[in-house]
Amino acid sequence: MTRRLYYDQPALLEFNSIIDEVSASGRPSVILRESAFYPTSGGQVHDTGWITVADTRLRVTEVADTEDGRVMHYLEAPLQPRAPGTAVHGTIDPARRRDHMQQHTGQHVLSAAFIELYQMPTVSFHMGDDYCSIDLATPSVTPAQVVATEKRTNEITFENRPVTIRYVSRAEAEKLGLRKLPPAERDELRLIEIADFDLSACGGTHVSGTGQIGSILLRKTEKTRQGIRVEFVCGDRAVRTARRDYAALTEAASLFSAQIWDVPVQIRKTFDDLKTSRKEKEDALDHLAGAMAASALKDVPESNGRRIVVQSFSDRDTSFAKLFAQKVTKSGVPAVALVASTIDPPGLVFAQSPGGAADMGALLMQILTAIGGRGGGSRDFAQGGIPPGHNAEPLLRQARDTIG
Repeated sequence: MTRRLYYDQPALLEFNSIIDEVSASGRPSVILRESAFYPTSGGQVHDTGWITVADTRLRVTEVADTEDGRVMHYLEAPLQPRAPGTAVHGTIDPARRRDHMQQHTGQHVLSAAFIELYQMPTVSFHMGDDYCSIDLATPSVTPAQVVATEKRTNEITFENRPVTIRYVSRAEAEKLGLRKLPPAERDELRLIEIADFDLSACGGTHVSGTGQIGSILLRKTEKTRQGIRVEFVCGDRAVRTARRDYAALTEAASLFSAQIWDVPVQIRKTFDDLKTSRKEKEDALDHLAGAMAASALKDVPESNGRRIVVQSFSDRDTSFAKLFAQKVTKSGVPAVALVASTIDPPGLVFAQSPGGAADMGALLMQILTAIGGRGGGSRDFAQGGIPPGHNAEPLLRQARDTIG
């Protein structure tokens, strides 16, 4: 079993060790007798860094636990054959380690604050490359609760409360009032204590004082199967995220010639204007389709108790062709509309007044099947696409000749 140096020295960034095993196949990897590299576990992602053997320095790209409790260090390239017992020097990527310590301790503060203020326990924690999240066992979290919790977490952070590590038996832990007692897998538990605020069993790396977390910024909440997911960032991530948000808001504000705090109002106004414009466009198209349908019906003589309107649009899409066909067949005069749009993607629309003698769905399938097209519909209305390389005009003529 690998001796895990980060348990007692989370700020340790360099260490010496001995090779216990080198992989002979698969991904290049090495197991060390002791290691300060943190493996992915408990919601926290792994460290990266370097392992130096003699004059060879290789990057550690991933760290993982093995089933027998050892720590596997995956390398960027194979380590030249080295016998077990060879001395090595390990170096942890300091920026990544600091970031993970900030995020993980920040999570402890955040989870404790949700319990203190609203009795909302955390059921899971996830640390990503850009943001972190906790899942709360609660049906809802209000914006006001988010703001209050963020305020409380930053109060604890700014007070720079000590963060300490200690080990206790499980029996003792059961009497200490831990925020969350882990499954009964070990007789000894490693506890992380934030002075007078939180006590949790945890195997992760943490800062020594809450002031080292920096700021804690809550980003958003969303509903999940477990309850409510709260996205957050701490420390350097919070600064980078706030800067990115500010840059985006500033750019948006400049487009509106407004202050950043006026952007939501301007966006709502733009949406309202777009909605109004869309409605005006729809009304105009509806009026145009009605006028064109009335004109077409006037120009077509009655035949067998109905009027057959054949129309191809080179400047209107299939949606307008559909609207035109509906206007023709709902005008109060028994009619059939055989309509095409040649705008990419081209399409056919066949329709008839309710109760008409023809079968539009069957007619469309007859026309399109012959050219490899697809479509369908009912007896009174059908729509389909015209395959590339086929002209709409002959298809309309064929449909007109078919229904007589």
